[in-house]
Amino acid sequence: MTLPKRADAFGPHAFVAFCGLAASATVHADFIKDSRASLELRNFYFNRDFRQAGAAQNKAEEWAQGFLLRYESGFTAGPVGVGVDALGLLGAKLDSSPDRTGTGLLQADREKPNRARDEYSELGLTAKLRASGSLLKIGTLQPKLPIALSNDSRLLPQTFRGAWLSSGEVRDLTLDLGRIDRVNLRNSSDNEEMQVFNGGARNIVLGRSRSSDALDFAGATYKWTPALTSAYHYGALDGIYRQHYFTLGHLLDLGDAGSIKSDLRWARSDNAGGSNVDNRALGVMSTYKLGPHALGLGYQRMSGDTGFAYVNGADGYLVNLVQVNDFGNEDERSWQARYDFDFAALGIPGLTFMTRYLSGNGVDVNGRLDEGKEWERDTDIAYVVQGGPLKNLGLKWRNATVRSNFGPDIDENRLIVTYTLPLW
Repeated sequence: MTLPKRADAFGPHAFVAFCGLAASATVHADFIKDSRASLELRNFYFNRDFRQAGAAQNKAEEWAQGFLLRYESGFTAGPVGVGVDALGLLGAKLDSSPDRTGTGLLQADREKPNRARDEYSELGLTAKLRASGSLLKIGTLQPKLPIALSNDSRLLPQTFRGAWLSSGEVRDLTLDLGRIDRVNLRNSSDNEEMQVFNGGARNIVLGRSRSSDALDFAGATYKWTPALTSAYHYGALDGIYRQHYFTLGHLLDLGDAGSIKSDLRWARSDNAGGSNVDNRALGVMSTYKLGPHALGLGYQRMSGDTGFAYVNGADGYLVNLVQVNDFGNEDERSWQARYDFDFAALGIPGLTFMTRYLSGNGVDVNGRLDEGKEWERDTDIAYVVQGGPLKNLGLKWRNATVRSNFGPDIDENRLIVTYTLPLW
């Protein structure tokens, strides 16, 4: 597969041309019969208090309502099946003010400084081709790959624009190949050029070009046994960085004594001519599960001349990526302890609890502080209604506390109510 080089290769003109091709194909009943559509309602309240001395803003606090309309068609008949997906997103402001913006829930009003727009929306279209065990998608993408991980932690999800070929022709082997040319941030309605995330103490220095119009990626995932999987992924943000990512996952079944799930990740990132990116990231997470209880322990280490690099607005694929931080700063060493409990064991199915604590140290902060420290404590309580007229209604409270000697001190609460209505 030869991927297009032009920045607008996956834009509206290309999609219209593809839809014309799809329309000329004989529409099979499976195209309609296998289609599905749903409407997700997402009500989101976000409150982040800044506790450090001299904070420019006391708090970021907003409330918003999101609507996520998803449609997935089936495929036409024949050796090459054709289909179309659509994602309609609408975010509406319920409460905000100039002194409380910046939660990431709402789009900023470009004509009114420090104000959020009353609403923002977008429509994402994806053409898809299926042949044997391979699937090609062109248009709006939401990849969940180590080198391109779509962020869905606010009102509306982040999306990418590009082409993605996933192949499962060989048993137990999945191959991925693609190119992304634009990103749509979670609080935006515009497709934009991509940048590298450089928050915290990344110490990443960029050359003349601060953005890129291409993220090329490839990967292979192999399931050696039902309990053992390994993967390699490569990503290159054109002109900024290159990244190699290796992962290993294993599940050890101990029978009546429970199970141990292990997750090992190692990444090597370096510059692609327009930055100083130089990072090696090692992470390991092991979780022991017995009945309704799960106890996890994690360790993560950064080395090299910069922190971990990934596309701005996306999630970094790190074991210590949590509610607020990812502990991926230059030279940072961090550990995590996590506990989960499922209340179904006590006769309350749908109710779950999670708490974790992370601590990081050794951070190099722009050469002026070589012992930066931070910690974060998170708690999630979630309930999903199991039956009756409100079945699948989800309620979640997320609480976080962050303290640092080089970044902001934060107390944060998120209240999220979700309900998904299947349309057919």
